Amino acid sequence: MSFERFLHPVSPAGRPDEEALSAAVRPLAAIERPPCSPGEREAAHLIADRLLGLGAAARVEEVPARGPRARPAGALAGLAALAGLLGGLLGPWPRAARVLGALGGTAAALGTAAELSGGARSAPTVPVPVPVRVRRRTACNVVAGLGDASAPRTLVVVAHHGAVPRPGSLAVPERFRHVPVWWTAVAGPVLVAFGAVAGRRAVRVTGTALSAAVAVAAGAAALVRRPVPGSDDGLTGVPVLVALAESVHRRPLHGLRIVLLSAGGDPAWQDGAAGFALSHFPSLARTTTWFLVLDGVGSGELVLLGAEGRLRGRAYDPAFGELIARCAVEQGLALRRVPRSFGGSAGSVPLRAGYTAACLTSTARQGAGPRDGADYRCVADATQLTEAVARALAAATH
Repeated sequence: MSFERFLHPVSPAGRPDEEALSAAVRPLAAIERPPCSPGEREAAHLIADRLLGLGAAARVEEVPARGPRARPAGALAGLAALAGLLGGLLGPWPRAARVLGALGGTAAALGTAAELSGGARSAPTVPVPVPVRVRRRTACNVVAGLGDASAPRTLVVVAHHGAVPRPGSLAVPERFRHVPVWWTAVAGPVLVAFGAVAGRRAVRVTGTALSAAVAVAAGAAALVRRPVPGSDDGLTGVPVLVALAESVHRRPLHGLRIVLLSAGGDPAWQDGAAGFALSHFPSLARTTTWFLVLDGVGSGELVLLGAEGRLRGRAYDPAFGELIARCAVEQGLALRRVPRSFGGSAGSVPLRAGYTAACLTSTARQGAGPRDGADYRCVADATQLTEAVARALAAATH
């Protein structure tokens, strides 16, 4: 659908109570919710019960997940470091050293790129082989329907309730870094392979050192991985779903079906969103479905991403972005637009499958000091903006 279809005024959206938003998070934040854990399952059922009480057709869906990626990332980095180290020990046999370094470095680089691109998890239509075997687990998604069930168009609003590991883990990208930490994980194996083939000892040693550092960091992350307190992680998208369900229950909309997804699993690697894709994408038409992803909307200032990707950037739909920006203007909400994020959100899943999508996140306001907990004024902004987008899409069908 083109942007010109949305030129009429946006229907006003109510401002949610910030204390009510905070109250929706507190019982979830009190639960230890590592990915694919009993705590995550408990949180999912609490969310589903809350949405059921608001008239939404909510249920908990169990989906397959791979769990934390620190170990496979460390194993691949260790493979590159080992190849580089053995290449040095095989100095008297230069041909063997080159072959070993080239094969080990190339295999590790390709495997790491596949892990970071998320191809095997992002869409069922893009089969990418998983380079390192990881024990399968089960994530718990909450899926709820509201709005006009017979409408030809659908808006999927995505949040997550899985706990984010503490900063420093390889599973948590710095969303606005100029030099992404992920590139180090790929650069090490590439340097090992290039140094071996070109006979450049200094390059090979540099790659070996980088890969060894990544392997050690990944091993440490796997051992000490603990969730961030709930008020600081992506739980801030959950009260947006609850408030949207409450608003639509009070003021029904017509012409648009809304699907609420609170994804389980590891939020940094989109386990829950990928599981939703396997179950629901076949029934969602690409030409009449929009995805709005809420990825950590409690930091202070709302941000609309133009593209995202740890290695290769994938652009979000410009027309949908313009609609969201116009809704923000007409609601009097501040919205910062960032051209590219080097992280990975659940938005990468519908993007890879060819759906129209957008991602709302947040960052600290300029000049603001450190905060203890989420900024619920920002969460309220995200809630108001999400409802405005939903009502604008519904109005466009008439």
